[in-house]
Parts: sequence; structure tokens; C-alpha cells
Amino acid sequence: MHVSSGVLKGLQVDVPKQIRPTEGKVRQAIFNILDGALPGARVLDACAGSGVLGLEALSRGASWVAFVDSDPVCVRAIRGTLARVPADEVGEWAVYAGDVLKQIASLAERGERFDLILCDPPYRDDVGKTALRLVGSCGILTRSGVLCLEHAASEQLPAAVDDLQLIKQHRYGGTVLSFYKVAGRDEAACRTELQPAPD
Repeated sequence: MHVSSGVLKGLQVDVPKQIRPTEGKVRQAIFNILDGALPGARVLDACAGSGVLGLEALSRGASWVAFVDSDPVCVRAIRGTLARVPADEVGEWAVYAGDVLKQIASLAERGERFDLILCDPPYRDDVGKTALRLVGSCGILTRSGVLCLEHAASEQLPAAVDDLQLIKQHRYGGTVLSFYKVAGRDEAACRTELQPAPD
């Protein structure tokens, strides 16, 4: 797997065998939807896995990316890929190892705030929903920020969680991308749009 666009285009990403990396078409869709939001953004790649989403964000101009994962194998893979990144061409980054929910809470307690949170948790458990509630309650997402949560199409997410409002959804086969913003920022845009996968 390689970074698909930006200054790091073509960079090979180390992918641990035990994870389910975000599919290429879904990854491309995420960054097409977020076009224009990345330059200068502070990004949290939660449940980072291979770290490819955070790497794509760095490649497209993010100023700082925090990679968070609980699996030591994934953390080593992320650090291995980052070791090949030319630091003078992209923004800064940090890698946090440990329970994803605890790391998010810790970052929030330290006053870290993010313009974009990318979360691609395992489909088999409730980490995504729990992370959604945590982000909604801890204030880690900026007032103009966006949370993108990738999940199975069979999983129903709430329209609102604490300070977060679901504004749109896009479906790609068995995967759905759900986008949340802080409630009240753009109420006219707070609607759900479930679109089919592109041809």
C-alpha cells in the first residue's frame, strides 16, 4: 500500500498482517470529501492501524498528526513508515501507543485540540461508538472541526452525541463514512445524505 497523493505520493506504507486497512477507494473518498480542509490542520488518526490515513493527511498539508493505536505491532509499523518520511517536506507528527480511548482522553486533558479526527476502528466491537461519545464530551474537536468515523453499513450511529451532530454519510459497499461536526456551527448543513458507492 502506498500514499496516494500529495508530497508523499508513492511512499510505501508498512501494513501489519492482522489489520484491515482502509480500502483505497474509501481512503480516496475521505480525502475528496475533505478537500481543502487539510492544509495547516491538526489531525488525530485514532485506531491508526497502518497509519495510512494520518500519512495521507500529512502528505496533503496537515501541520501536525497524532497517530494513536493500542497494538504494539501497528505502532512499530507506523514508526517504521514515518522513519522514511522526509521531515523537511511535511508537518510534524507524534505516535501514541496504548488504549485508544485513554489516549484520546489524555490528549484532551492536556489541552490538545484537533481540526480533523479520523477514526477507523475494528468493525467487530463498539470502540467507534465509544470514541464518538468521548469526542463529543471532552471537547477535543475544534468548533470548526470534523470527525470522520468509518464503520460497517450494518452499524447504526446516532444523529447527535453530546456536542456532535451527524451532518452526512457516504456509503461504499459494506462501509459507511459518517461525518460529525460540533452542533450549531452549521445547522443548515446538518442533514444525513447516504450515497451509493461510485462506479
